[in-house]
Amino acid sequence: MSTRTTPYRVQLLGLAGWLLLTFAAAATGALAAAEAGPFYQQLARPDWSPPAWVFAPVWSALYVLIGIAAWLVWRAHGFRGARAALTLYIVQLAANALWTWLFFAWRQGALAFAEAIVLWCLIVGTAVSFSRLHRLAAALLLPYLGWVSFAVVLTFSTWQRNPGVLG
Repeated sequence: MSTRTTPYRVQLLGLAGWLLLTFAAAATGALAAAEAGPFYQQLARPDWSPPAWVFAPVWSALYVLIGIAAWLVWRAHGFRGARAALTLYIVQLAANALWTWLFFAWRQGALAFAEAIVLWCLIVGTAVSFSRLHRLAAALLLPYLGWVSFAVVLTFSTWQRNPGVLG
């Protein structure tokens, strides 16, 4: 797919599609966290843990960035030309949604921590794949990678502080 031959309307529909897919994964994870407020508040958390209200705006901004990143790759190469990279993107979206279920709904701290490491690796793989196809798209994944790096450490620390609650 070339941006020179793809009509503007198709490019906008593609952007909407990638953002919709990204936010659908976010919504799937959010379902698990819908009742998480009281649970999160009762957890022993490290002093450096952000307040609960920080997570929604940070994740929303990150989802916009990563959705745009996927769109840039798709716009430049189409799905056929970037099949491996975009498939990896979709897999990491699923892993992202799964973490919330593991931690908040199923309260499995060890599994949530292990899955966060898997998610981190998937994001690195996606960024490397994107970098071969579109440098800006790869760069747009870096804040996401940074936040998930923080989330890995926060997950581990919170799990360790709450062994009875986060089995």
